Amino acid sequence: MKRLAFLLLPGASWRRLVADVGAVVLLLTVGIVGFAATFDGPAYLVAAIGALVLGLALAWVGARWRWGILSVAGATVAVYFVFGGVLALPHTSFLGFVPTLETWRQLAVGIVTSWKDLLTTVPPVAPGDGHLIVPFLMTLLATVLTASLALRLRRAAWALIPASLYIAGEILMGTAQAVAPLVQGALFVIVAVVWLSLRAMWSPEHTAVEAATPGADASRAARLRRLVSGGIVLALATGAGAAVAATAAPPTQRYILRDFVVPPFDIHDYASPLQAWRKYVRDFKTEPLFTVTGLPKDGRVRLATMDSYDGVVYNVAEDGAGSSSAFTSIRSNMSPQATGDETKVRIDIENLQGVWLPSVGSARDITFAGDRATDLRRGAHFNDATGTAVVTSGVQSGDAYTIDTIVPIVPEDEQLADTPFAPLKMPKQSGIPQSLSELASNATEDAETPIDQARALQSYLQTEGYFSHGLADDVYSPSGHGAARITTLVSNEQMVGDDEQYAVTMALMAIQLGMPARVVMGWHPDEGEKDAGGVFTATGENMHAWVEIAFEGKGWVPFDPTPDEDNEPSQQNTKPRANPKPQVLQPPPPAQEPAELPPALAEERDQDDEKDANLDWLGPVLLWTAGGLGTILLLMSPFLIIGGIKASRRTRRLRAERTADRVSGGWDELVDRAVDYRVAVPAGSTRAESASVVGEAFDGARVATLAQQADADVYGPGDPSPEDVDNFWREVDVIVASMAGGATFWQRLRARLSLRSLRRTSTNRWVRRR
Repeated sequence: MKRLAFLLLPGASWRRLVADVGAVVLLLTVGIVGFAATFDGPAYLVAAIGALVLGLALAWVGARWRWGILSVAGATVAVYFVFGGVLALPHTSFLGFVPTLETWRQLAVGIVTSWKDLLTTVPPVAPGDGHLIVPFLMTLLATVLTASLALRLRRAAWALIPASLYIAGEILMGTAQAVAPLVQGALFVIVAVVWLSLRAMWSPEHTAVEAATPGADASRAARLRRLVSGGIVLALATGAGAAVAATAAPPTQRYILRDFVVPPFDIHDYASPLQAWRKYVRDFKTEPLFTVTGLPKDGRVRLATMDSYDGVVYNVAEDGAGSSSAFTSIRSNMSPQATGDETKVRIDIENLQGVWLPSVGSARDITFAGDRATDLRRGAHFNDATGTAVVTSGVQSGDAYTIDTIVPIVPEDEQLADTPFAPLKMPKQSGIPQSLSELASNATEDAETPIDQARALQSYLQTEGYFSHGLADDVYSPSGHGAARITTLVSNEQMVGDDEQYAVTMALMAIQLGMPARVVMGWHPDEGEKDAGGVFTATGENMHAWVEIAFEGKGWVPFDPTPDEDNEPSQQNTKPRANPKPQVLQPPPPAQEPAELPPALAEERDQDDEKDANLDWLGPVLLWTAGGLGTILLLMSPFLIIGGIKASRRTRRLRAERTADRVSGGWDELVDRAVDYRVAVPAGSTRAESASVVGEAFDGARVATLAQQADADVYGPGDPSPEDVDNFWREVDVIVASMAGGATFWQRLRARLSLRSLRRTSTNRWVRRR
């Protein structure tokens, strides 16, 4: 134990050091555990626990060698950049632990951008995407602040402020689903109460009182009373913390910043790619749009997925989470629920343009190559619900990327024989032609199972329809898929169209029957369309559109309702059918309970969209403002806490009950200010001794005169008058002002943030009591 004596801080004991360090570890562990729901797997613990250990070491070194706030802050910045690579960004470090220029660049930028990146990524986030900067930085700052205050201050309760702010920050940056909130709250309260009780019991004041207490029985009785009272306080605090946590916890989800952050990309700023169907077919009939290497057998390349119809165009929905418009920044753990065959494909862009990024299956990660790799990665977004991707900067010739993906296995019809449609909450549809309801009912009247109904719709369009792109040499077939075009398609004697019309028609017919359906635009090549090396070249001629219908527990199953391209109409006939059957308004399909309802907040927002449209910006602005102010307060907390403690100390001295104590307090204020300016005043020295040391650095004659006056007022007959006290304090302020006047800006700042006088005050009080 003697060999480890150097670990002890000045004026501290082993039991206090162990209690302080243990309390800091337990208090901050509550917040570290709270990050579990935000990150994918326990890898984040390496960054958080590593920051906890480094922060404790920094706080101990600063307290052991009495570093000022600027020295501790500088050391914290150095530790962040030296150890941030191995703990938060190992994938950018050489050999996993030697920081590189890229490591330092990401660490510097991450101080500002990592918060937004974490909030705009769907949890659980991948630890390899730079998101570990947030728990590493938060834990490092919180540990340095909490441990420094705990090890240096006599009133340890101040250390609970940064610890509480750390937990509050973890909650705001986390997810709506809390990790054992009652256990976390109870643990925090218990640790805080036990720690503060022990600190109060071991304080010099209590020790002096025990030493002066006559008799062993009285000492044992005093300890017993403190033990019983401490147990009662602990029980009450624990019960109160549990009650508050139980009542404060919402019945469903809690409010977090992630729920109010406006996504940086809005797909509705761009037109539906299905509107450009004929442009691709006409202008890029044989021109290569892109090539795909490694596409598995029966694999499909999707460009866009659309699930909302308004009578004019099929587009991505306006809804939020779970819809075709819910795009988030790409990460290395996308599509967490996907199942199937893992594969890797490479896509090279040639003539394709626009923001839509061709994708295969359920992508797990997308790695860009080429000169624009960084820009593409920064602007890339992915939709887990639809398997589609976009890049805000748009794709260009020469862009290339690799997709680590999972290609789902399409179930056979026999496997779907007893499977109902998935009870999904689909977007609201409007403008659907009424004639489709009767056609859908007639086409499925003999179908018994859900899969039979879907196949019946597909078979009806494939067998009754004819194929034509409507180009120069084709049978007349207007482009578009609005309500008028779909009505014309199904009302003519011959249905003539291409993938655009048939996919939309089947999707709308399925929706009329209550099926969860959507339209996909992309490519599904046959083996004959790949070259000898297995490379598929996508063109306008081999582009397709199909329908996907969701089955419970089986996912989305593709259906191809377009007639074979060889099935051309024998003659052009655009006349309506003779003696059409009267349209019968079909009853609406029975309501289905959604399997997974979105958060209550999202439902309320849907209901109040029109009423609160003009105030949509207010919530994010207020929350970002609050988050910014909270960050500023967290960074300024050392300044505020130290300034508050010193201001409270001055007020307490100036308003002491006896005028003699006010004079004594004025002298202590003068000496403490000198100590903050790095004047080495010995602890427990007399006023004459203190005046000699302080006078060497500042106005010696004036300080010596003031010391003599203080001794005369304190030890002389009678108490000084209030006027004498005012004059004494006025003289103190003049000398203190001269100290600041002769110092530089940085010296004044260092003095304001110095903890030297606070430690000296605690030490002097202990010396005087001895």
